[in-house]
Amino acid sequence: MRKVSRWFQRNLIRIYALVAFTYLLIPVAYTVVFSFNDGGKSNLIWKGFTFANWLNPCGAPEVCTALGNSIKIGLLATTFATILGTMIAFAIGRHKFRGRSSTNLLIFLPMATPEIVLGASLLSLFLTLKINPGFWPTVIAHIMFCMSFVVVTVKARIASLDPRLEQAAMDLYANEVETFRRVTLPLVAPGIAAAALLAFSLSFDDFIITNFNSGTMTTFPKFIYVSAARGIPPQANVIGSSMFIIALVIVILGQVVGRKRAVK
Repeated sequence: MRKVSRWFQRNLIRIYALVAFTYLLIPVAYTVVFSFNDGGKSNLIWKGFTFANWLNPCGAPEVCTALGNSIKIGLLATTFATILGTMIAFAIGRHKFRGRSSTNLLIFLPMATPEIVLGASLLSLFLTLKINPGFWPTVIAHIMFCMSFVVVTVKARIASLDPRLEQAAMDLYANEVETFRRVTLPLVAPGIAAAALLAFSLSFDDFIITNFNSGTMTTFPKFIYVSAARGIPPQANVIGSSMFIIALVIVILGQVVGRKRAVK
């Protein structure tokens, strides 16, 4: 009994980590497994193994249309939110101005506001301005809530920079533009890339705000929600599995590149 007790004490953290990761990955494993299910229109019960779903991911009606809408909205929202959020992060992180504390507080409001409140408020605003819900109102809404996450992520990266590196560049006769292009921007680039990936994930995944402001347009999360009552088609599981694999590959490549740079 003492040996068993000591073993548990030594491996308690490992056991906890294993249980936690298992709990987190069970839905992902379910999605991957049922992407190979020969379930037809309904995908609630396992009926047999097949590769047909992966060979024809657009087999379910409207699934690829919904996916295309989500990707377009995600890319547009990510581009504008990353550009605007990065500029705001530099302004807050590097400059002192009147209202800086208030601006910091306002940046956190979209993150702290419940999505249902945010979505309803944006819908009311668009209707007041006589703008019908649809593609572009959804893009504008996504830019608004993604921007806060970009600002926080990039600002954290800016705060960790050593200002002596920029001072050294200026001592070597580099002007402000060259210092920013050759020193500051390469150092902040990993934070900007991380913020962009986070923004795209939030935009692609969003349902509540999208449901309020998209009107009759269908995005991938809306397609999943509507299909859930009759069984999510296996093609949706294929797309979900593919997105997970792509995200995993990006993370692994980032870690590998980061380690190689650290070794150099």
